[in-house]
Amino acid sequence: MNPPARAPQPAAPLKDFDALAAALKARRREAAAAAARERARQREAEAERLREQRRREEFALAVGPVHALPASDRADVGRPKPPPEPLQRQADEQAALREALSDEVDVESLLLTDDGLSFRRPGISPDVVTRLRKGQWAIQAQIDLHGLRRDEAREALAAFVREAVRRGQRCVRVVHGKGHGSPGRQPVLKAKAQRWLGQCAEVVAFAQASAPQGGAGALIVLLTG
Repeated sequence: MNPPARAPQPAAPLKDFDALAAALKARRREAAAAAARERARQREAEAERLREQRRREEFALAVGPVHALPASDRADVGRPKPPPEPLQRQADEQAALREALSDEVDVESLLLTDDGLSFRRPGISPDVVTRLRKGQWAIQAQIDLHGLRRDEAREALAAFVREAVRRGQRCVRVVHGKGHGSPGRQPVLKAKAQRWLGQCAEVVAFAQASAPQGGAGALIVLLTG
């Protein structure tokens, strides 16, 4: 009796080997490509380093030799910045004041002629002027108009009054001088200062200063509160 014939072996293992070989080849290609990209990146980085080195060398040649500053033991204290100043607004206000305070305005009807020339707004008691003339109000600030030209004195007086009101000062002194150094020895600024003050809405009253406070060369002015 003859033995049974053997069945043929399947070809699957051979196909698996081919697939494995193809996969290995693909991985080698990917690894080679990655290595090539890394070498390119390194070459570019090296080239950039050399370019930066050349730029530094060219800068050093252009600047020349430098030396480090000596060490300082001073404290680095940050100083606060000054607050911004509204220069344009101040210029506009000064221009408006120049136009508002005129030398030609007649305030003689508001000036009381007595022992000392004085001024008070309607509704203000005469006792206020009397107290000003006697020096019963504490003087909180003063301005001296000596040596100023007419326009300079007008602007300075207007700015002084405005600043005094802003600070809450009620009683101030305006020194206009007695005119001893003026042509004809006449107090030119005295009459002008009276007219300017009479036009200031912030001025309630004023009177010629008492002798200890300046006499005929100064005015004591009461401002709005």
